[in-house]
Amino acid sequence: MSLSNLVGNVAAFPVLAGWDFFNHAGVSPLPAAAGEALRLYAQQAQCGAYLETRWYSDLEDLRRTGALLLGADVAEIAFIKNTSEGLATVAAGLDWSPGDRVVTSGVEYPANIYPWMELSRRHGVELVMVPEHRHRQELRVPLEEILREAAHPRTRLVSLSHVEFGSGQRLDLATIGRQCRQQGKLLCVDAIQSLGALPVDVGQMNIDFLSADGHKWLLGPEGAGLFYCRRELLGHLRPLIVGWMNVVGAEDFGHYDYTLKPDARRYESGSHNVGGFLALKAALGVLLEAGIEQIAGRLRTLTDRLIAGLVAKGYGVVSPRGGDEWSGIVSFESPVHEANSLCRMLRKQHRVELAVRLGRLRCSPHFYNTEAQIDRLLELLPGH
Repeated sequence: MSLSNLVGNVAAFPVLAGWDFFNHAGVSPLPAAAGEALRLYAQQAQCGAYLETRWYSDLEDLRRTGALLLGADVAEIAFIKNTSEGLATVAAGLDWSPGDRVVTSGVEYPANIYPWMELSRRHGVELVMVPEHRHRQELRVPLEEILREAAHPRTRLVSLSHVEFGSGQRLDLATIGRQCRQQGKLLCVDAIQSLGALPVDVGQMNIDFLSADGHKWLLGPEGAGLFYCRRELLGHLRPLIVGWMNVVGAEDFGHYDYTLKPDARRYESGSHNVGGFLALKAALGVLLEAGIEQIAGRLRTLTDRLIAGLVAKGYGVVSPRGGDEWSGIVSFESPVHEANSLCRMLRKQHRVELAVRLGRLRCSPHFYNTEAQIDRLLELLPGH
């Protein structure tokens, strides 16, 4: 189904029937296709019919779809429980020396901070957090400061969100990745706030590692995500957990051969969340049918409309919008009204769902939301 036929389509997105939902940067409602995949899985599992299903073949189809989405090879894709697992795999799986540096921003989601703090505690690794700056109204982490810290001779790895969860700033990964590759540094990316909403190409961006759970812009359930490891680094990154599935003879249960699989499946230690991944596969089918480039264009249209209305009503928009810094996240402030109070009022009285992050209101529509929903939100927000 084309993107235009999915916009406002209650049959495809049942949440439209009861909510104006603008929190896809939090936990997304499932589209009908993903819900149906879960129901079918439950029905089959109840009847023991898994003996005759395509579950595991379908999961390999998902692996291929994930590779297509990222511009990667299928051998570079692993299934993970969540973004944290992928980032922790990178932190725990590389060899570190005291004095190595990891560069990140000072406004990362905690999943992209605590693994590096643990390295500091265990191995004496220095964690460098580039601060966010306010320029007029907008908040951003300056690219030039990231590049300067990345170029330090002791910097080993740069780990950044493609889109910052608080401000919505999209970082210029292509420029950062190019410098990192030229200087022999590694680039690790938390892509949970971009994958499914914006184009991501690990080759063009020179990304070495990428992690993203499926429950935000990918429209999948929690507990089913994707991890990318560049092929050349597979032999240098140890698995976070070693279990029965990491090895080449995983199904030869009576023969123990501790030889890790040659591809990214070496990072999968045990049985999968099959129902969750089947639902993610269905959700990705919806996104790819709509087209990621088309989804990004639709999000630009919706968020530009929202921002114009917010500014007209006296709200301060902190999300950068110039060049390619924009994203599907719009964070804004009221000079008068408290953010949590506004969020509660919208949810309880009008069934409009936003979020509050770092003291600011955060609106994150997806492509299927309508202009009428954006206009209704603007009408409900008190003026100044």
